[in-house]
Parts: sequence; structure tokens; C-alpha cells
Amino acid sequence: MDFEKPFQPAEYRRRIQDVKRRMEEAGFDLLICQDPANMCWLTGYDAWSFYTPQVVLLHLKSDTPIWIGRLVDVNGARATTDLPADNIINFSDDRLHHVELHPYDEVSEIIKSRGWGSDRIGVELDAHFYTARAHQHLVNGLPNAKFSDSRGLVNWARLVKSDAELVYMREAGRIVSHTMRQAINNLKPGVPEYEIVAQIYADQTRGVDGKYGDYTSLCPLIQVDEKTNAPHLTWSDKPLPKSGLVLLEIGAARRHYHAPLTRTVYMGKPPKEAQHLANAIIEGGDAVLEMAKPGVIVDELNTVWLSVLNRHGYVKKGRSGYSIGMNFPPDWGERTVSIRAGEKTVLQAGMCFHFQSGVRPPAFGAAISESFVVTEKGGERLADVARELIVVD
Repeated sequence: MDFEKPFQPAEYRRRIQDVKRRMEEAGFDLLICQDPANMCWLTGYDAWSFYTPQVVLLHLKSDTPIWIGRLVDVNGARATTDLPADNIINFSDDRLHHVELHPYDEVSEIIKSRGWGSDRIGVELDAHFYTARAHQHLVNGLPNAKFSDSRGLVNWARLVKSDAELVYMREAGRIVSHTMRQAINNLKPGVPEYEIVAQIYADQTRGVDGKYGDYTSLCPLIQVDEKTNAPHLTWSDKPLPKSGLVLLEIGAARRHYHAPLTRTVYMGKPPKEAQHLANAIIEGGDAVLEMAKPGVIVDELNTVWLSVLNRHGYVKKGRSGYSIGMNFPPDWGERTVSIRAGEKTVLQAGMCFHFQSGVRPPAFGAAISESFVVTEKGGERLADVARELIVVD
């Protein structure tokens, strides 16, 4: 089956060795990954099959991981990974969506057949697709094992991007730049919100320069007027107004590496209060990008951002950004580092973040966000869309 793998085998070997080192430090013999991004990052497995049980097992004494999933997805595992045939295993399909049986019963049997039934096992308790029932069946099937939460062990291993990964991050940045510019050009009074989003989907997928885009982990988000202070609302059939705020948060993905971007647009002549807020956001964001160098503690970024906002009379509650990279629905964040007070992670070159600079006074909201890479010169913007309150006459 013809499938262009995104990385060379050496890249996956490097990742596996790094994760095994982290497993030793954490006291795990066996790691069970249910997060589709972690599964893909370790093995290359890439299919829309994460809605059903599937796992990747990584043992300290094994050279290669084991993939376990549905029979219908075995060929997908063979095509997208370099795993040996014996390490691609399917569970019985009659266990899928059964009221009593469960695929993790067979996962437990596979683990015991390898002699790992009494091991120290790390599971991803916070993974979106690891259900309470799956965990119950796994624990019941391995009564002699010692289970612990892996606490995002693989997620943290993904935090610093390799040079090969940064190629895809930058390509995603070019795609999201083109997509956002096209979306802004399509903003005209009377155009329904869904028409704007339909074109966003097309541009995200078509990509740029022959580099197609993958499906993104979040859908495009659009809010108009008073809805701009409710940032996770999606589109409707309402026409765009002749005058008012429009907030667009979109992303682009290249081989599942994401670059999110938010811009705020004013239809008509913007009031002074909207321009004042936008100027504060831009100034604070510029300060963060200038400061985002190796050795800086993350909460220092949050401090400088809040100091600019406070000086302009604004208050921001909650986090101001998060780490990004490879991901699958329903979230393009890595669920590790957040830009917020008390975050003591030290920046390293190659870390990637979405600085989500949303500020929402009671009547409206605005955001002019950036995805960036930490470099010795500061935060390298992945997108090149103008950092301003964009006005559509």
C-alpha cells in the first residue's frame, strides 16, 4: 500500500529511546498509550480510528512498540508504520460496543502472554479516548499488575520539536497564513457565517505550494459582535453585519502538526474602545514574542503579558497560551505547558506554543494570537498575517 511516511525510521527510534529513558525514571516497565497523537508520534500510525479502542504498548525490554486495534485497521497500521508484522495485532471485533465484553479484555491477555502481567504499568488516565470502562477492564484483566497514571509522559517527550518536526510546523504556518488571508478577504456584509467557514475548510485542505493540509483537531471558530466574548461558539446561518466585530480562530495542520491563529476584524469604522483593546493585545503579544528565548521561565512570559494589559486598563484571567505540535481531534494543544502564573517550565529551543491572547471585557472580545517556535532570537512566528485590528470597509 502506497503511503508516504512523514519521518525516517531513525526519528522514531530516537523518540522510543527517549520515552524508554523517561519510563525508567518514572518507574514503569510497560507504557500503554491511548492518545492517538502519542500513538502516531511513537509509531507513525495515522488513521481516523481513534473513536474505537486502540493502543500502543511500549515495554522497556522490547525494541519496538506493539499496536493493537480493530481488524479493519490492521492494513492501515501496516501501511503507516514500520512495525514488524508480529507487533500489529487485532482484537476480536465482537468485543466492540458489547455490553459485557470489551477489547481491553484481549489487550490484557496479550500483555500476560508476553510475560508482563505483573509489571509496573503506566496508563494515560487523562487521554480523551481512554474511557473509565476501558480502564476497569484492563485492571480486572491484570490483577497482579501495578497501575499508575503516566502523567502525560509521552506528551512531555513531544514538547521539544526536532528539526524534522519543525519543517511541518512551518509548513502548517504557511497554510494557516494563506487560509486566514482568504477568510478575511471573504468577509463582506450579508455573507452567511457558514460560507466563510466552508471556504476555510477548503483552503485548509488545499494547502499551499503543493503541500496539502490535514484535518485540524479543532473546527474553525467564528463569532460576531456580542458573541466575541464567547470564544468557542461555532458558525450559524446569520449574515455578517455592515458594522461590528468578527473574531476568527482557525488552524492548519501539516502531517498533523498544527499552527493555530486568531485574528479580529471590524466591519465598518471601529470604535475607539475596540482599537484600544487591539493595540494593548498587540503590544503585549510583541513583548511575549521578544522574550520567548531559551532559559526563560514560562510564567515570566505571562507576567510581562499581564503587565502590558494592566497598564492599558485590562485584566486577563486564565491561561494565555499552551504548547502545540502534533495532534488529533478534539484538541490541538499538547496538554503539557500552559502560559500562566506558576508555570515553572524553562523554555528550550524548539518548543512551540500558541499564544492565545484573547481578552474579553463584558461587552465584546478580541484576540490577535500567534503560534511560535522558541529560538535564540525570541519567538519565531509561524504565520505572517498582519498583527492589527483588521478593518473591512
